[in-house]
Amino acid sequence: MTEEPHPLQRAGGSLLWQQLLADLRRRLADGEFAAAFPCELALVAEYRVSRQTVRQALRQLRVDGVVVAGRGRQPRVTPVEIEQPVGALYSLFASVEAAGQEQRSIVHTLDIRADGVVAARLGLEESTPLVYLERLRLAGGEPLAVDRVWLPAHLAAPLLDADFTHTALYTEYRRRCGVALTGGRETIRAVVPTPAERLLLGIGPDTAAFAIDRLGLVDDRAVEWRHTLIRGDRFGITADFTARDGYRLALAPRPSPRLDRKDRS
Repeated sequence: MTEEPHPLQRAGGSLLWQQLLADLRRRLADGEFAAAFPCELALVAEYRVSRQTVRQALRQLRVDGVVVAGRGRQPRVTPVEIEQPVGALYSLFASVEAAGQEQRSIVHTLDIRADGVVAARLGLEESTPLVYLERLRLAGGEPLAVDRVWLPAHLAAPLLDADFTHTALYTEYRRRCGVALTGGRETIRAVVPTPAERLLLGIGPDTAAFAIDRLGLVDDRAVEWRHTLIRGDRFGITADFTARDGYRLALAPRPSPRLDRKDRS
């Protein structure tokens, strides 16, 4: 239900743009603009103030990181950022839900195929059949990531019957196949998405992305290769460290040209 804006005091109060700012913050906190944030002209009509007053209030909301807007574009509420820990076996599904966002996926592909490059990364013969899952991951109804996963078919074939619209891969891998990851190795790098990837992720040319390559292990056995392209404006990385031990950073090797071209197609 849409709330009525609080009337602004024309005399004896604080500046009009400051009153407008306070009321917009109140309405944002109440979740009123979850679907869409009103444009400048709509706010001018609603509050009966000048466009300059509206722009001053919106400028402060942008500085606060509450809304984002480009030139000639309607303002929109800044999406909730999803945080991922470094040095832990995490589930993107669980991280999205922990942030209070509904996690949903649009499955583009779920089949069995051969991929020599990925098979080699898994320590398998190049012709080994692999279960391939490609999804567009949504958080709160908005695109978050394009996720591509390859799994050895002799382990993961039962996943072909799974519905990944709203479920975690690791949950199904464990439940249907008896495979529970114990660790792995991950490389995170900043990339510039291609036009096709920007369209999928719903971002403009001024937004970067993270490319995350993960090798999932059960003890020393590779059971997953994953490539995730995730929006840079909705994703953050956290790490714990101590003064004594610190944390370890390593230079990431340049990705295989063949695999990189394939992933970015």
